Amino acid sequence: NDNGSGVAGILSLARALAGSKPAHTLRLVAFANEECPFYHSGEMGSAVYARQCRAKGDKIVGMLSLETIGYYTDKPATQQYPTPLLGIVYPTTGNFVSFIGNVGSRRLVRRCVGVSRRHARFPSEGAAIPDIIPGVGWSDHWSFWQEGYPALMVTDTAPFRYPYYHLEQDTPDELVYDRLARVLVGLEQVVRDLAGIR
Repeated sequence: NDNGSGVAGILSLARALAGSKPAHTLRLVAFANEECPFYHSGEMGSAVYARQCRAKGDKIVGMLSLETIGYYTDKPATQQYPTPLLGIVYPTTGNFVSFIGNVGSRRLVRRCVGVSRRHARFPSEGAAIPDIIPGVGWSDHWSFWQEGYPALMVTDTAPFRYPYYHLEQDTPDELVYDRLARVLVGLEQVVRDLAGIR
């Protein structure tokens, strides 16, 4: 799940979008060095890339980081949150996908959640919350925030739901493939919307 499911998602999107004619530049990128010892440093692959984009003057309307998108369960009380207040507002069953951004990415979050909900038969939640909340910036989208770009993380919220997060038991047989496929149906439409693919 961490993060083979995200890479599988990128490959699936590449296959689905092959041959399309986007109105805007579309890049599908898998970054290296997201984990320690490079985490939240200028040496993360995404940080190097985002700096180069800013230096070239690239106008990025949105970056989506697919971060652990493969685990879902209908068991009650399986969804945790970094702060108890979020558990009052959001579901406590870990059967949904999340679009998580910082406050500056709130328009992107709303747009992505709206498109996903229209096209995917799968529950989704969105939140644009301060990045001081633990977990909000725990992936490559953080690097794009550092350069002033709107970015969000698409996630099953792994450390707050997945019992095998960062353990040896995080193996392919723990993924829930039918639900992952439904998440990707929505994500394909999100990317089509952002890239202007009709």
